[in-house]
Amino acid sequence: MRTTTKPAPPTVDPDRPDLTPAARKVLETASRLFYERGIHAVGVDLIAAEAGVTKKTLYDRFGSKERIVVDYLATRDARWRAYLAHHHDDAELSPTDRVLAVFDASQEWMGANSGKGCSMVNAHAEISDPAHPAYAVITGQKRWMLELFTRLAGDVAPDSARELGRSLMLLHEGALVSDGLDVFPDAFGRARRMAAFLLSAAKDAR
Repeated sequence: MRTTTKPAPPTVDPDRPDLTPAARKVLETASRLFYERGIHAVGVDLIAAEAGVTKKTLYDRFGSKERIVVDYLATRDARWRAYLAHHHDDAELSPTDRVLAVFDASQEWMGANSGKGCSMVNAHAEISDPAHPAYAVITGQKRWMLELFTRLAGDVAPDSARELGRSLMLLHEGALVSDGLDVFPDAFGRARRMAAFLLSAAKDAR
């Protein structure tokens, strides 16, 4: 069985000037607890105690636990997008390599930040009501990933971008879940090889 590193605590988006130092501490603490223990299992009493603030301060800064959950997921999503952008910085990457770089980035991210699996998948297991304010963050992140794969697939095989993008998304999400559950070794490596095969076949079919 693999050995995973402890998830790194999220760093609050520096473009959030509305967050006071106390609010940042609350969000960082809540993010760690939500990921490690589950959203429903963590109450505001525990968050306040571990953050070293009063419940009044917590509610003054965020208004509700739901708001903290939204900020937790949105911040984690923002961190992931920035992380992925860094992997796409190399202008020399071919269209195929840009797709495969997503799988490479995800594998690295999971090893460093997601020892308990994908935070969005985990959150959706607890939040399935579309009326919950965090639901849109969860589904929006996955829609963004599908749009990304579709756009990248279009650079490889424009005529089959939609179907190829969906297939790549399925491989990626399957790897996320398999890696998080430690079902079998090297889930991302297997998904990456299958993605490379699909991309090659799509190019040959043009």
